[in-house]
Amino acid sequence: MLTFYQKILAHKIRFTVILLLVIGGSYYGYKKMFPTVTPTMYVVSAAQKGTIMTTVSGTGQISATNQVDVKSKASGDVISTLVTNGQAVKAGQALAYLDSSDAQKTVRDAQVNLDSAKLAMQKLVQPADTLTLLQAENAITTAQESKDKAAADLLTSYDDAYTQISNAFLSSPSIDADLHDNLLGFKIGSGEKSIGSNQDNEFALVNSVSTPDDIASMLSLRTKADSDYVLADDDFNKNFDNYKLTSRLSEQPVIDTLLNQTIDTIKAMSQSAKSEGNFYDEWINIHTKDSVPIFTEVTVIRTQLSSDITQLNSLLTSLSAIQDTIKNDNLTIADSDRSIAEKTQSLADLKAGALPIDIQSQQLSLQQKQNALLDAQQLLSNYTVRAPFDGVIATLSIQKGDNISSGTSVATEITTQQTVEISLNEVDVSKVKIGQKVNLTFDAIPDLNITGVVADIDAVGTVTQGVVTYNIKISLDTQDDRVKSGMSVAASVITDIKQNVVMVPNAAIKISGNNQYVEVPDETVADNQLDVNTGILLLKPVKNQNVQVGISDDSFTEIISGINENDKIISRTIAASTSKTPATTGTSLLQQVGGRAATGGGGGGGRNFGGATAGR
Repeated sequence: MLTFYQKILAHKIRFTVILLLVIGGSYYGYKKMFPTVTPTMYVVSAAQKGTIMTTVSGTGQISATNQVDVKSKASGDVISTLVTNGQAVKAGQALAYLDSSDAQKTVRDAQVNLDSAKLAMQKLVQPADTLTLLQAENAITTAQESKDKAAADLLTSYDDAYTQISNAFLSSPSIDADLHDNLLGFKIGSGEKSIGSNQDNEFALVNSVSTPDDIASMLSLRTKADSDYVLADDDFNKNFDNYKLTSRLSEQPVIDTLLNQTIDTIKAMSQSAKSEGNFYDEWINIHTKDSVPIFTEVTVIRTQLSSDITQLNSLLTSLSAIQDTIKNDNLTIADSDRSIAEKTQSLADLKAGALPIDIQSQQLSLQQKQNALLDAQQLLSNYTVRAPFDGVIATLSIQKGDNISSGTSVATEITTQQTVEISLNEVDVSKVKIGQKVNLTFDAIPDLNITGVVADIDAVGTVTQGVVTYNIKISLDTQDDRVKSGMSVAASVITDIKQNVVMVPNAAIKISGNNQYVEVPDETVADNQLDVNTGILLLKPVKNQNVQVGISDDSFTEIISGINENDKIISRTIAASTSKTPATTGTSLLQQVGGRAATGGGGGGGRNFGGATAGR
């Protein structure tokens, strides 16, 4: 019996192990086929205002000599020298003046531009005064009055138009009858027995010429006259029917249509009268050429045609004039509507005040003017040559009337202050100017950090193995007994510094072709979500915002335009990744199975999360 139970127990153990292996293998295969996907996360920060400082770094040594050439920063004529050889001078003391007329003009113009920008800003932000508001309201009233007058004139014009149309239909029926009788009447045939009776006028005229050329010419002109008359008569009949259906009280579009139709009818009748006149004139010319008497009836008809043509032209002039008047009245009304809308919006804008973007634009313009003034003032200061530190003038190299260039040595100054000599390459030295501040550190004295100022820059570089370097002399602002000649020094020259500027992390700046941009979230991001270490999941794709950048240091870049302080930007992207569950070692089979099952539950949650994100 014991052996039997032992066998059963052994089978159970084997079955359990196999079952656990199957479950574990299935889960491992599942995780291989369906790894957990981590979505892209974004680190969002806010643009901030601060100070950006750019530097040029170099190394050198404490100089053994205390002699420095004082050089001019500007070019021009020397108008006065203020020191002599052997004279003691203080740091910043003027040594010589150069002619600064042009620089003073630049400063003056920059100051005027700045004052103008300040006035523009004041005008922009201050509320509209009572007079300005009253003028804006009066402008709307004037535009409304202009519209009302044009509307009244339009009513009068339509009344005059109907009057002109009525006048046209007083005389045009008789003219239409004349046009008919001139061609299809029997006045000529019955009056001139020599050509036979019972012939209408057009046949009588054609039959009264004899030569083939004359007959052909008359037939051609008769065809033209017949065609033009048919068109004119058809237009007249339709026009007259429409006229009888209208009245002075008809709607304006109805009168517009009738007026246009009447003008077209009068034009057609005028063309018909002209063609008939040409027909009769040709007959008269033929008979005059052949010295054949002109029929009396022809003379009467031709005279009547001339009278009809004159009357038709007069009607056409009157109708066209009133048509133009109606068009002008409508244009005036339309212009008045636009003017009212514009002036109403202008009044609303005055009451609402300046738009934020306009204020921002004017602030930028004001800052530019301030910068321009500072630059002009800096250039003006260059026309005064000053001692870089306390010392004694060993040699004065210029005199009044000399014309010197930028970089010319003005004097040699000997000082008790210690100086530093460093070397810079040709790229870095182009950014360095005399007078710039310098931060200095010492290998031999780790806890010492002192400042200095650029006192001298070599005008000619030294070439070593094809590399050009320039020596820079820096005077120390303070003296420390621990600093000895020949000590190694690390110097950082401050080439540019801007305070209170909008700036973002360097990593946030992206480049596409010639454009620079930052990525910004297309949704609201709360301030408590701003963390430089952890990212957040954004529901919408980020947008690209073009920016104009200025200077940058090791950490931040200045933003001149494109975004403002506190605007949210993407400072870093945590890219999407696929995580795989590694095989677990050093645990029991049961622990592996249990652990994988727990992980598998988490993996399922991850997939649901990813699906929700994709759905969004």
